[in-house]
Amino acid sequence: MNGDHMDIMLAEYQGFCYGVKRAIKLAREQAGRDGFIATLGPIIHNPQIVKQLADEGIISIDSLDDITHGTIIIRSHGVGPSIYQAAEAKGLNIVDATCPHVKKAQMSAKALTDEGYSVVIIGERKHPEVKSIFEWSGQDAVVIETLEQAAQLQPIKRLGIVAQTTFSRVKFKQLVDVLLDKSNEVKVLRTICTATEQRQTAAEELAAKVDVMLVIGGKNSANTTRLAELCAQRCPTHHIETADELDDDWFYNIEKIGVTAGASTPDWLIREVYKKCKNMNKTCKVC
Repeated sequence: MNGDHMDIMLAEYQGFCYGVKRAIKLAREQAGRDGFIATLGPIIHNPQIVKQLADEGIISIDSLDDITHGTIIIRSHGVGPSIYQAAEAKGLNIVDATCPHVKKAQMSAKALTDEGYSVVIIGERKHPEVKSIFEWSGQDAVVIETLEQAAQLQPIKRLGIVAQTTFSRVKFKQLVDVLLDKSNEVKVLRTICTATEQRQTAAEELAAKVDVMLVIGGKNSANTTRLAELCAQRCPTHHIETADELDDDWFYNIEKIGVTAGASTPDWLIREVYKKCKNMNKTCKVC
């Protein structure tokens, strides 16, 4: 701190998106009902919310092998058609909390496959959302995340492109520019969601105005990690999950702190970080 005050500036768009709010609402509507209730994988990539749901009786399981009866909640990242079929075969009550934007990406991949296109999914191969989109493509898509991978793709007669909903819009454009040379017939279905774009743009704009950025969200959250990467290109940036991780040394000679949060970060976590930053200097001015 500089001895005068620190301005704390919040990004215009941050925190829970519609898809996350919807998923948590659908899950909590099941709390207290009879029978075994579980989400297939963490419903969102936020450990604090996953723990809250567990405390309410909604646990996270890794496989349908872990449930024989009751209710299975499909995580916000979605699953492939085989999971729905297996859950139905077990007679489970299915609550589908797939984000509508993810569902759109899934159906886009399926439509492209049905139309005879070879599908490329731009996204992170190991991310559960990308895995679900891959399943809906008939397990015949190619997942591309880097410019090197895009350059190495062999020419394709008919190329269809979809994206992970939380992928970087800038990186998406760069990859598409490379892929356009791989086919004479390319169909691009831009499935990056509006909330992702808003948060990325707002974070970049704020990072350009401050001395340090705090990005709040699960360390396993792709969209939060992306925000941290974008901010780090403009100023020193710290990706944290809770206020307990704040370090006084980060704020030495700092006048302006920027705060943003991923789409799976609840408001109460943002408020805790904001309050702790404010208490570091009682004379700080809030923006």
